Amino acid sequence: MELTLKGLHHVSAITAKAPENFTFYTEVLGLRLIKKTVNQDDISVYHLFYGDEKGNPGTELTFFEIPMSGRNREGNNSISAISLRVPSDESLTYWVQRLSEHNVEHGNIKELGGRQTLSFRDHEGQRFILVSDEHDEGEPGGIPWAKSPVPAKYGIVGLGPAHLTVESAENTAIVLEGLLGFRRKGTYTSTMVGQPDVIVFETGEGGSGTEVHLEERNDLPMERLGRGGVHHVAFRVDNEVELMQWIERVRTVQLPNSGFVDRFYFRSLYFREPNGILFELATDGPGFATDEDVEHLGEALALPPFLESKREQIEAHLQPLDTRQ
Repeated sequence: MELTLKGLHHVSAITAKAPENFTFYTEVLGLRLIKKTVNQDDISVYHLFYGDEKGNPGTELTFFEIPMSGRNREGNNSISAISLRVPSDESLTYWVQRLSEHNVEHGNIKELGGRQTLSFRDHEGQRFILVSDEHDEGEPGGIPWAKSPVPAKYGIVGLGPAHLTVESAENTAIVLEGLLGFRRKGTYTSTMVGQPDVIVFETGEGGSGTEVHLEERNDLPMERLGRGGVHHVAFRVDNEVELMQWIERVRTVQLPNSGFVDRFYFRSLYFREPNGILFELATDGPGFATDEDVEHLGEALALPPFLESKREQIEAHLQPLDTRQ
């Protein structure tokens, strides 16, 4: 059986202050907090998950809280922008107004890679691109949360293309095509004059939610990851049986990797491609309703069973997300 990744699963970034992060992503962007938990590798800080109404794979944007983290120093060998899908070109006009009303730094609507887009930065400098789904086909997006402050017809429906900026495009392309089975879809002109064209890769059913956009830049220093930077990008694996096959495939090519990791809400494999960007392969299930009712996702601190015995200790060290309560 041929292994095929289904598209983007989630993107994980870094914030220095979880309460401010919570306010921006729920009140300004209108995403649903679908899981309020802790970093399983550092239980003293939050790991926050945002997404559509149920936190479906392909809609998940997550943040590790690293208090006192320095500002991200942008550069090469990085996930240089996160894309978020919106339903239509008209949606982008709505978002220009909304972002302006909330004093969010943003650009102008422009065509990028055959789609209408709008760039903006969050309060910590995190780089985003809103991407219109109006003429897009392929992997469908999610369903915006009914209680979002953003009208559903303009709401964010999932992750769009992951933008990677690297020293050697071919080294990353070998992994995307040769190991992970992405298809080379085409190219478009870099926004930086004199730089090579951006290469577009897709997987699964194709479309915005399955793409990686790869840009080669030889004029940049290495990125120094901090607040406002992206930690890793995860791609969708249908189930745990397939994940085990992916683990064997990655081991066969001798890329250093994590092996099987149980994140409770999904199962994972982590490895770095040759330019040093961290990739994750993550299963679609079991999902975020495993330990909470769908109607109440993200309302209480959720801990996987192996951390439940430490709940009192963990809660004592966490600051409330909504400081108005």
